Amino acid sequence: MKLIITEKPSVAKNIADALKIKNRQDGYFEGNGYYITWAFGHLLQLYDAKDYDGKMMKWKMENFPFIPESFRYKVKSDPRNRDKEDLGAKKQLKIIYGLIKRPDVEAIISACDYDREGQIIGDTIIYQLKTNKQVYRLLLNEWTADEVLRGLQNMKPNTEMRPLQDAGIGRQWADWVIGINLTSVATLKYQKGSGQALNIGRVLLPTLKIIYDRDKEIENFIPEDYFKLAAVFKTKDEKEYEGIYSEDGEDKFKKKETLEEIEKALANKTATIIDKQVAKKKEYPPYLFNLSNLQGYVTSKYRGWTSDKVLKVAQSLYEKKYITYPRTASVVLEESLVGKVSKVLETLKKGLPYENEIKFMKTKRLFDNAKVESHSAITPTYLIPKSLTKDEEIVYIAIKNRFIMQFMPIAEHEETKITTKVNEPVIKGIFLSKGKVQLVEGWKKVEKIESKDVLLPFVNVNDTVSVIDHKLTSHVTKPPKQHTEKTLLRVMETCGKSRGEEESEEMLTEVLAGYSIGTPATRAETIKKLKDVGYIQMENKNLVCTELGRKLVETFPVKELFDLQFTGRLEKALSDIEKQTFSREKFLHFIFNFTTTAVHTIKEEEDIVIHEVSREKKTNEVLGKCPVCGHGVIEGQKGFGCSNWKSGCKFVIWKNDKFLATMKKKPTKTMVKSLLKNGVASVKGLTSKKGNKFDAKLKYEKNADNDYFSWKMEFDK
Repeated sequence: MKLIITEKPSVAKNIADALKIKNRQDGYFEGNGYYITWAFGHLLQLYDAKDYDGKMMKWKMENFPFIPESFRYKVKSDPRNRDKEDLGAKKQLKIIYGLIKRPDVEAIISACDYDREGQIIGDTIIYQLKTNKQVYRLLLNEWTADEVLRGLQNMKPNTEMRPLQDAGIGRQWADWVIGINLTSVATLKYQKGSGQALNIGRVLLPTLKIIYDRDKEIENFIPEDYFKLAAVFKTKDEKEYEGIYSEDGEDKFKKKETLEEIEKALANKTATIIDKQVAKKKEYPPYLFNLSNLQGYVTSKYRGWTSDKVLKVAQSLYEKKYITYPRTASVVLEESLVGKVSKVLETLKKGLPYENEIKFMKTKRLFDNAKVESHSAITPTYLIPKSLTKDEEIVYIAIKNRFIMQFMPIAEHEETKITTKVNEPVIKGIFLSKGKVQLVEGWKKVEKIESKDVLLPFVNVNDTVSVIDHKLTSHVTKPPKQHTEKTLLRVMETCGKSRGEEESEEMLTEVLAGYSIGTPATRAETIKKLKDVGYIQMENKNLVCTELGRKLVETFPVKELFDLQFTGRLEKALSDIEKQTFSREKFLHFIFNFTTTAVHTIKEEEDIVIHEVSREKKTNEVLGKCPVCGHGVIEGQKGFGCSNWKSGCKFVIWKNDKFLATMKKKPTKTMVKSLLKNGVASVKGLTSKKGNKFDAKLKYEKNADNDYFSWKMEFDK
């Protein structure tokens, strides 16, 4: 028997389906020569500082820097109580270890995601037990049955994945050391009051600095007036066109008087066409999506979406076998995928209105091993979804459309430039006119992208035209725009080195070199954390610094952590560890020395309070009468319960109520008050299994045959 360990239960089910295994036990599948079990992401976590040394129970400045001699792992903590083990994780670990120890298990296969985190999720579980059994690695980019079966025939010994493991552990240990030490010392130094921390992180601070710098740019921006002059010309056959005045290559003028003199000289004048250029231009489709580009596309197009939400939806599509691995930095495909991509295209194009225009081609722009970093770009698989939630549909269609675009005709347009010179010696400059006509719509049909044609009349060089109108307009220079998640992700992806479009060659080079802030998998989490800890906030789609975020940037003395290039070099070092051109030991040695120096730097700084935490005294507001004993119902940490609980009353509505959670709702004070007063609460915005929103009336009534309460749902007729 072989034991397969996956990262999530859904992936274990995919593998079991591929192997036609139906027999499910408690915590694993069994059959056809395999046991298939699963983790729930990280089942193990690094020790907390206090686990190594009891003196670390309390944060005291003299206890830092703290760097363990060796790092150890324990069962992950319960998210609701960090001092207790997560009982679900503990139970599943016991099941996995029981399976590893079985005498009939001859080999172990790690089938966690093919990335740094996936590698260490599997390795920390397997090697914690110190087993002597052979360990293999199943490396897949999608979970379709065909790929699972093919992957099981082409497994690698897990020893070959040591560089990926080293990079994963290097990242994990480095972030622990920086986070534990600098968060603790910064909180002690700059915060008054307890209850929360000033979060300091290797990826968190440079991302904050990007937003801070843009806010400052906007603040310091001084608007300037400028002026433009347009003239309308008429040809001999009564056709009109407009030109913009340009002198020495400049069409924006700071002095209005300059243009006013030219405007006066235009009256009743003729002009001559001195140049005409017509060029056909090709427009290639945007590259396939990597995760950052997908997040940027969806968050900018759809209101209410965050990059974190896009990742979660894409992960769901991946686990349902509809798309390939989403946490990728690549926008092109490995050359070995040519045959598979051709088959996927044949399946997806059927029935489309432009089906006959879709032609498979192997191009260097699409298939190029040299431009693939670990994983190919995101594409659909050959499985056509039968039902998707609205959110899944948005992300899936975006990925499918981008894929189909690659095999549509290249769009083409004709660009015309006309240069007109007014026949008046006083007017030194020229008038420029630009026209554009779409010749071939091509890939733009897929998303119905409309091209705005600007038609110019047919003219020849040396033709004479008349000046029939003119207009002088005033304008004001605009400040840079605030960052959105789309623009922020782009800067994070390349450490700010490339400001071009997402498909620029320069950008691809930066991504391949490994210079970035975070990884595709962590950037969304970083943006979310910045919001959660109160360093940034959303204003419509824009990201702006809060007062706390600004103070932190201006006060925190370890300036390297705000430096994009410093963070980029750290990320590149991790990338180089994967490529075996740098060692984990050297990387960690640098991190430990950096952290030690940073702690001493903070200690020596002036004591300044940049954040004051005040704990509000909880008022036990009575929300209504308990339906069991008549005492007051009040809000607690985990639920809305009877104040008479010490005497045995068990009435409670839990905040993590499972029934409400299935509809993506949590009980609110308003809802509880209505239930206690009227016996019913009108609830809006419930979510069905298919992702549709609906409203309903809810009741919370005592069961006839026991002391528990159950929910009942009613709808308006």
